[in-house]
Amino acid sequence: MNSLAIILGILFTGSFLTFSIDTFNRKLTGWTAFATLLIATIYFYTTGNDADFNLQVGGITLKWGLSAFRLFFINIVLILSILALLYSIEYMKGKARLGYFYASFIMTILGMLGVVISKDFVSLFIFWEIMTWSSFLLIIYNAYYKIKTEGLKYMVFSAIGAYAMLTAIVFIYHFYGTFDIATAIDKGVFSFENHAFIPIFLALGFAIKAAVMPFHVWAPSGYANSPMSFTSVFSGAMSKMGVFGLLLILSTYYASHTPGAYVFTQILAWMGGITAVMGTIYALIQNDAKKLLAYSSIAQLGYIVVALSTGTKLGVMAALFLAVLHAAFKGALFMVAGAVERQAGTTDMTKISGLIRKMPWTFFVALVSVISLAGVPPLGGFIGKWLLYEALITESHNYFLVIVIFFSSTAAFLYAYRFLFGLFLGQEEKETENIKEAPLTMLIPMVILALVSIITGAMPGFIFKPAAAAMQNIGFSSMDWQMSALSNVWGNNVDMSVIGSFISIVFVLIFAFLTLKGRKTTRKVGTKDISSSGELWQEGENWTFQQDFYKPFERAASPLYKLKMNKIWEDLGNALEAFFNFSRRIYTGNGQTYAMYVVGFLVLLILFRDYIFK
Repeated sequence: MNSLAIILGILFTGSFLTFSIDTFNRKLTGWTAFATLLIATIYFYTTGNDADFNLQVGGITLKWGLSAFRLFFINIVLILSILALLYSIEYMKGKARLGYFYASFIMTILGMLGVVISKDFVSLFIFWEIMTWSSFLLIIYNAYYKIKTEGLKYMVFSAIGAYAMLTAIVFIYHFYGTFDIATAIDKGVFSFENHAFIPIFLALGFAIKAAVMPFHVWAPSGYANSPMSFTSVFSGAMSKMGVFGLLLILSTYYASHTPGAYVFTQILAWMGGITAVMGTIYALIQNDAKKLLAYSSIAQLGYIVVALSTGTKLGVMAALFLAVLHAAFKGALFMVAGAVERQAGTTDMTKISGLIRKMPWTFFVALVSVISLAGVPPLGGFIGKWLLYEALITESHNYFLVIVIFFSSTAAFLYAYRFLFGLFLGQEEKETENIKEAPLTMLIPMVILALVSIITGAMPGFIFKPAAAAMQNIGFSSMDWQMSALSNVWGNNVDMSVIGSFISIVFVLIFAFLTLKGRKTTRKVGTKDISSSGELWQEGENWTFQQDFYKPFERAASPLYKLKMNKIWEDLGNALEAFFNFSRRIYTGNGQTYAMYVVGFLVLLILFRDYIFK
């Protein structure tokens, strides 16, 4: 039997097994879910790549298969999901409905894998819906008996995307006579020359999942209110299904640069740029660490959308590189937020601070991840930003977008510092004196993800190699790359391993100097062992910033904060509701009224028969 079908079967069976085991032994629920995915993953990487799997259903051929492009995203899904499930074992310990949680988690993973391996539009749509509905159940996990606003908002936008995708798939079969993705691409379905609404409708569904503005409004509450162990996958991997779809649509443009597609890419690039800026702007004013990370994730996805929209080798390489790094550092940061939430009971940065001594390993992960997020060398995030800037400057020559991305990237450092300072570097409080480090099964996944940012900063070739192979599947010729060196068109060559080693040595020397200098005379002090112009510190007084952290910036950017997409979508929803309420009046329940409608319709047909039936 085909290995892909077996893997999906393992996950499907494991989902129901996990749900059932929760009834008998709740302690084994998390381990069963983890073992299910671990077995499926080991089987996938040890059996090799089989030929395509074809299944005839009602006259439709469902095709599943692999390629370097699909394998690139499968790696993101599997590796991040395994780490997230290991993390979940302690994070979800003691919570209710674990069978419900883990079964939905596994089905979401199954849906993501199915989307990536689908070689026909019908399979893609079916797995897309499995992924969407399973993730919806996890978004409302904390509101089991009522659908909260965030869950409803997610489903409304997902439904809009699903109907758009389904409409596009129906028209693909109508105009091109096939559901096979490769065949449809060969016939020009994504050329934007004929029936341009088809790729636009598909792109709408993919853009919603990638949280591209203005379709992002479900993401802040969805990311922030889901269990953090799932949010690491929700943000880090599931958002990449939207990226996967957009790359698929643009594959024709990458190969032939059709004029119609060029207009689409420019619009998409600016949507990505606006997403990056507005996501960053709103992240700056958040007091809750989870909400801050949610807006930050939206902004980082904006960089990826800009990169893939360039249509150049460097740009698409940047998109793929940033897709991996976003999964690593954003997955790690959501896990950090979850660890703080579990150990301290809250992620509100106005209520808790000074955890660096209580949770040093968690702080280390947070530090590495925010440095990578901000694009500071020598970590992996810098490589992705380098590639993006170089693509915009030297290949697509879009200097205005360079300014937009540079502004967003610079401001990202501000909210990254806010996250670090708010949770770890502030003043120690009496309420947090008994807090301990997160359990080992939560620390291991976080540290591994942090190491990804470190290793890929020194040796980006670990990502360049599979990314270059993936790019050849979507219209690009061979891509040159080096394991540790970055080159540019001006002939400069930068060896990141040398830079990383140099910075590491400097930090070690500084640490050694500060540790050894005055070793016998120094004393350990707390964050409250301070003085201020002779004033005596009183119990309960806070001497560090916690509220209105960036108030001056907020005042300066106040016009931007008035732009609320939630308000626009709510007004649109209210207008539609009013229209539908009005339209309901025509359904009076009176047979004579309906007879009049029929007569009126027939009269219109007679009057305009020459135009309708010509």
